[in-house]
Amino acid sequence: MSQPSVTLWSDANFYSPYVMSVFVALTEKGVPFSLETLDLNSGEHQRAGWPGAGLTRRVPVLVVDDFALSESSAIDEYLEERFAPPTWERIYPHNPENRARARQIQAWLRSDLMPIREERPTDVVFGGATKPALTPAGEAQAQRLIEAVESLLPPGQQNLFGEWCIADTDLALMVNRLVLNGDKVPERVAEYATFQWQRASVQQFIALKTRQAG
Repeated sequence: MSQPSVTLWSDANFYSPYVMSVFVALTEKGVPFSLETLDLNSGEHQRAGWPGAGLTRRVPVLVVDDFALSESSAIDEYLEERFAPPTWERIYPHNPENRARARQIQAWLRSDLMPIREERPTDVVFGGATKPALTPAGEAQAQRLIEAVESLLPPGQQNLFGEWCIADTDLALMVNRLVLNGDKVPERVAEYATFQWQRASVQQFIALKTRQAG
């Protein structure tokens, strides 16, 4: 059986945490794919002629043969079903309850914690920017995030569910909005984010920005 044609559409700056989630998922699964980029600053994503134009006009968009899908959580879940274990690597926990919890974490990260996302945008994570001190609203949300990680991460573990899953990458990125800005984060939480950031697939995504700059 021939392999499908798989393309991931990204922002040209490689600043999107949602593109990173899908890039890491594809890389971890071992699915061969090509990468296309759009200059969001010039509004390329608003123009006709690319697969996301008829969807949300946002990145990421994944195209598998003639099927196009947007929204990173939907894409990650689709990849787990379309390129299913054990033929392909697993990116969600095997246990149904843990798998549901991982999806809950992803949904929470994408729908909540807006003050953190606004006050610690991803140029902190991927571009080395430094932002002013958090506002009281930002501080409150940062504390919520820290308490959630402390509750979710088992004692003595470096992954949420024993083995790595895609929710580890997504959660670590949110924590790194604080860590990489120099904000105060408990050692155990910071070490979790740092450990996740060293994963080969994450480093491959970060390297895209380096190659672009070069």
